[in-house]
Amino acid sequence: MTEVASLRVEDLKVYFPKKPRPIRAVDGLSLILHPGETLGLVGESGCGKSTTARAMVGLAPVTSGEVSLIHASLRETHRGRPSLGFRRKVQMVFQDPYASLDPRNTVGQILAEPLEIHRLARGRDKLLRSVELMLQVGLDPRFLNRYPHEFSGGQRQRIGIARALAMGPEFLLLDEPISALDVSIQAQILNLLQELQSELGLAYLFIAHDLSVVRHLCDRVAVMYLGRIVEMAAKHQLFENPRHPYTQALLSAVPIPDPVLEEARQRQVLLGEPPSPERVPKGCAFAERCPKVTERCRIETPNLEERAAGHGVACFESA
Repeated sequence: MTEVASLRVEDLKVYFPKKPRPIRAVDGLSLILHPGETLGLVGESGCGKSTTARAMVGLAPVTSGEVSLIHASLRETHRGRPSLGFRRKVQMVFQDPYASLDPRNTVGQILAEPLEIHRLARGRDKLLRSVELMLQVGLDPRFLNRYPHEFSGGQRQRIGIARALAMGPEFLLLDEPISALDVSIQAQILNLLQELQSELGLAYLFIAHDLSVVRHLCDRVAVMYLGRIVEMAAKHQLFENPRHPYTQALLSAVPIPDPVLEEARQRQVLLGEPPSPERVPKGCAFAERCPKVTERCRIETPNLEERAAGHGVACFESA
């Protein structure tokens, strides 16, 4: 088996056609996911996080740019519909465990379908693999003949994770996998994901709104605003020394579990709403809400540049 070096996204753009101008959901995004790491992708609703993940696995149309699996001696790239080989290595777990499973199929059929499509197992081997997957995510294999509506939300998400693991992937794209679950169940799913990563050596792209979960789970964090990454750094760098004004505002909104410190601290409150992806302004998209805005920000678009080792920022005024 050829060792996978990384999953790379280069200048990815996803534009949805609409008159008089297209909706720029993802507008020139680049990132790299290393083996075994967890990269968090955060930002406000509508900034393009889920569209990025869907485009990476071919579920959203790619306008330009490319997604590549970089092997030790092979580079496999797709700009639209990925090959079966690519899909075996890169799988996705969806946000809604109710909508992501076919209600007409049993759990056994749901887990067997990818094995059939990719011709990885037949007959008894297919059943044995399904049993193995159920045990791997903490479910009783006797439930294979049940339908999705017979399970709780947390159990359904475990089934979704099992389906993603069926082909032995190396990268999982996790699109807010716990946001639709109760808090107590969220902790169980997070523990399961950490156990699977340790056991199987998986790499995760973890999309989330909850920055406390991101801080707990992720190795690196990318902050997204209106289709572009505005800051990317190792977890400790980003949380201890955020450099982009948008990142600073996001972290300022996270409550501190100490009433004295919470009351004493100054919050950075952003004014206004993000621009529409249909009408992205000239220059920096964050300019109208930024406390550090200058005339240059309204004219030029800042690129993501490294300001310290491994700490990239897309801002002219960041220290």
